[in-house]
Amino acid sequence: MFNIVFICYGNICRSPMAEMIFKDIMYKNSKRYLFNIESRSTSMEEIGNPIYPPAIESLKMHGVTIEKHFATQFKKDDYDKFDYIIVMEERNRRDVLSIIGEDKLNKIHLMKEHSESKNDIPDPWYTGDFESAFKDIQEGCTDWFNYLVNKEADNEV
Repeated sequence: MFNIVFICYGNICRSPMAEMIFKDIMYKNSKRYLFNIESRSTSMEEIGNPIYPPAIESLKMHGVTIEKHFATQFKKDDYDKFDYIIVMEERNRRDVLSIIGEDKLNKIHLMKEHSESKNDIPDPWYTGDFESAFKDIQEGCTDWFNYLVNKEADNEV
């Protein structure tokens, strides 16, 4: 089983969108048994808050199931819990490193690491462009899903 956490600044837009989109992909592909998916923030600003309404609307518009979610901050102990710490942008990587110290096991990865375009995912809280964020996150989740399913298949041989 792959334990994955998606990280953004506040855990009310990008990372919960990634959590819901990835779960949608794994359910549609009958791979629930292969993944544990969660999301966290690097800041304390939104702790306890639900997903931001425009992010919910974007998910609904694309038919993604929305589970109950309240913003939670990434903690140092989480480093041991997760196999993959997937961040939306370089700033999130730096913030996670400030929480954990160093990434000794190379667990921190960018959302678009396996995508054709390796760009950061701009924060729609500031840009207001939730549609572009959705498309970027969906691309990243799809590419991560395919990468990990293929990795699992390679380990079964």
